[in-house]
Amino acid sequence: MNIINNCTDSKERILDKAEALFAEKGFHAVTVREITRAARCNLAAVNYHFGNKQNLYVEVFKSRWMPRATRIQECFRHALSKQDRPSLAGIVHAFAEAFFKGPVSDDEQLRHSRLMIRETTRTGLGTDMVVDEVIRPFFEELLALLKPYWSEKAEREGVILDIISIFAMVLYFNFARVPVMRLMGKDYDEAFKDRLVEHIVRFCLSGLNMERKGRAS
Repeated sequence: MNIINNCTDSKERILDKAEALFAEKGFHAVTVREITRAARCNLAAVNYHFGNKQNLYVEVFKSRWMPRATRIQECFRHALSKQDRPSLAGIVHAFAEAFFKGPVSDDEQLRHSRLMIRETTRTGLGTDMVVDEVIRPFFEELLALLKPYWSEKAEREGVILDIISIFAMVLYFNFARVPVMRLMGKDYDEAFKDRLVEHIVRFCLSGLNMERKGRAS
């Protein structure tokens, strides 16, 4: 039993440390030796559990990033379920709040955002999996929710770009916490998170309303 537990513990430690290092430095800058040293494991442990560094990287997304994304999405759905008929403001508010004040800690949120940004801008090893299994289904869900608030003439491509823009604001305010804090002179405490959620809602509604008027004219 101890052998099994130790084996499981070492695998989980490797995943935890690998995620932190990949998020901080990116896939190519991190070595297997660095991961196993941080996880206090034998150098051969990565090959034993995952086969190689690339498989470990993909597993980080499968067992860490994707479940976390699912928890955030479930938080969003739960917030919407409390509204009889979600308004456009209510949808954007629930979305932003799920990221800033949802079931994920600040440290997890930072790793989550950094890992995804590094993946989409450099590595590409897990992008297809993440898009097909997590992002695309959620996009379709958001499209269905937002459809009643767009003109019948609105093109699907334009609506997708609108949703990406909302995502971009939320992700940036999560990823760029240090420069935002220095520019604003504020910590990311609960009050400031509330302020950010309200700002994102106001900014997005302003942009979306202007664009909807332009499309309708």
